[in-house]
Amino acid sequence: MRKILITGAAGRVGAVLRKGLKRPDRIFHLLDIADLGAKSDDEILIQGDATRFDVVMRAVRGVDTVVHLAAYPLEADWATIFPLNYQMTYNVFEAARLADAKRVIFASSIQAVGFHPIDRTIDDSTRLRPSGFYGVSKGFGECMASLYADKFGLSVACLRIASFEERPLDQRMLTTWLSYEDGVHLFDRCIDADNFHFARVYGVSNNDRAKVDNTHVDWLGYRPKSNAEAFVDEVLAKGAPLGPLARITHGGDPTDMDFNGTVEDVLSN
Repeated sequence: MRKILITGAAGRVGAVLRKGLKRPDRIFHLLDIADLGAKSDDEILIQGDATRFDVVMRAVRGVDTVVHLAAYPLEADWATIFPLNYQMTYNVFEAARLADAKRVIFASSIQAVGFHPIDRTIDDSTRLRPSGFYGVSKGFGECMASLYADKFGLSVACLRIASFEERPLDQRMLTTWLSYEDGVHLFDRCIDADNFHFARVYGVSNNDRAKVDNTHVDWLGYRPKSNAEAFVDEVLAKGAPLGPLARITHGGDPTDMDFNGTVEDVLSN
């Protein structure tokens, strides 16, 4: 039996994965500070605060793979993001190391590179260009992931999740949408893939307008099927309005928050 810890299991992404990743040969440890509801036979529920190392250590004991989702999930001021996202990420990697877990799948975000113009294809060589403090915390998490892969031999995948929604909601998401089906498939591949050292993958569906290049991880077997173009008429007719930077960046709305630079600088770099 494969034992998998999901942190932040009561959250929006966690709820989708909790259902979608189920298999007869998997047992799930589910950790969240929020109520996790009723348990099934293949689940162990741990309600606790992932900023406490002892809580994470208890949750990871006996686990093969950790899926780390827990975070403040939106752009916010520094006092909201720090130390919350940083402490939880450190706790997960260090607990995984001490508990002898073999693999950590870190839910990074497109916001780590969010200021790159959306008409440019981004790949594994694209520099970090966070859209805000949330994106900075995800860049930190990717650095921790790299460190724990190199120094301690963990197998680590960083998933730069873009617009994880049931359907695209605005014009930007015609480029950045990640369907629930494809999101589950991506995490599934990272759980089951043969041993690898470190990988960074963009979590985007097979959208006609997608501007991400995942060819460096062809070996992973991530083959998204959903295409945001199926919703193009609906999005263009009723899509949510976008700010000036949200229209032209991979990061969308967070790039507009407290923006005091120039659009020309964003586009020219």
